[in-house]
Amino acid sequence: MSLKERLQEDWKEALKAKDKFKANVISMAKASVLQVEKTDNVKLSDDEIIVILSKEVKKRRDAMLDFEKGKRQDLVDEAKAEIEILLNYLPQQLTEEEITKYVQEAATEVGANSIKDMGKVMAAVTSKTKGCADGKLVSKIVKEYLNRL
Repeated sequence: MSLKERLQEDWKEALKAKDKFKANVISMAKASVLQVEKTDNVKLSDDEIIVILSKEVKKRRDAMLDFEKGKRQDLVDEAKAEIEILLNYLPQQLTEEEITKYVQEAATEVGANSIKDMGKVMAAVTSKTKGCADGKLVSKIVKEYLNRL
């Protein structure tokens, strides 16, 4: 079953179960996928859908920071719940230790020896971790690693 079909089936199940919150979150995810398909006039692969869903998770994480600053715990909780639902459609997220391993391998591959090589290392790491790791976390780990060289 493709990811798009899985979204559709889970959306139907959420509606049947009268779980409006989950149905709305899945509906928003489906709408994002459909928007890209219609705009670009293409049928997206599962990998491309994963990229879109990763962006949706990133949007919610960024919004959560703003909600925390505004002391809106209700909105923080809602964003967390939305992220939990969306993460079910993404590959297993990498741990910091796993990302660090990728960073070390990439740094060796490209011959990185200072923070000036961050772009090269980031390009190598993000190609391997696309959809499996938050870009901000990867960037933070790359910076820390290169600053220690």
